[in-house]
Amino acid sequence: MRGIGTLLVIVALTAPGWLTAVPAHAQDARITALSRAPFQKVAEALERAITEAKMGLVCHANAQRGAAGRGVTIKGNQVLMVFRPDFAIRLLAADPRAGFEAPIRIYVYENADGTATVSYLPPSAVFAPYRNPEVQAIGTELDPIFKAIVERALATR
Repeated sequence: MRGIGTLLVIVALTAPGWLTAVPAHAQDARITALSRAPFQKVAEALERAITEAKMGLVCHANAQRGAAGRGVTIKGNQVLMVFRPDFAIRLLAADPRAGFEAPIRIYVYENADGTATVSYLPPSAVFAPYRNPEVQAIGTELDPIFKAIVERALATR
């Protein structure tokens, strides 16, 4: 058994292209903003802003709803996963590995005072590890779209 473990370590060290991870500095790019509006209003405004930006809500994870289904009450906590087919087609054509990063997440959670915090990584930071000019161009193109979505949701009162 010891030989297999050693072999796995050797393979992992000699095949750096097999696994890639988002560098720690990408997390430094995270944008986090506090809203003065109640959590539920901000969460609903995010959904509207995604539609208004002509983006798709690919998946919506609602921890509060999931916990309620188990009879547990928690503060609001949602992850909205956002993308659009035309961007996906371009992304996959440029570098299929970058498809791992789509959809892009927007995280909204309820603060102790009932307001909301919204957080996301700009798409350019998400796609930065991919050294493909088209992948990076897509990230740069998506940045202002995500910024507008979040700003629109944060403007709700």
